[in-house]
Amino acid sequence: MSREITVISDREFESEVIQTDEPVLVYFWATWCGPCRLMSPILGNLATEYGDRLKVVKMEVDPNPEAVATYKVEGVPALRLFKAGEIVAASEGAISKPQIYQLLEAHVSLPAES
Repeated sequence: MSREITVISDREFESEVIQTDEPVLVYFWATWCGPCRLMSPILGNLATEYGDRLKVVKMEVDPNPEAVATYKVEGVPALRLFKAGEIVAASEGAISKPQIYQLLEAHVSLPAES
């Protein structure tokens, strides 16, 4: 199942991330962040590849200070992987696609490499 990245705000964080049954990768980003522009296409591809196993959501940090503070996002880009409402993996700073796969591999079944 192909899936797109869902854009969320503080208001939707609980329902879109915490209360969902599937693993959720939250991508924290900012419009002024150069490295975020490099990671966005990678995360779009992951949302498609992992569509049936992982939900990918995107949250802009500046207008959403509540989730940023709660989940201790200190820099962007940042990733937080949630499973059953808890953070099970995290990363700060730009990382490559293989590094994202490594972050996910213990918690989400990986698609076959092509």
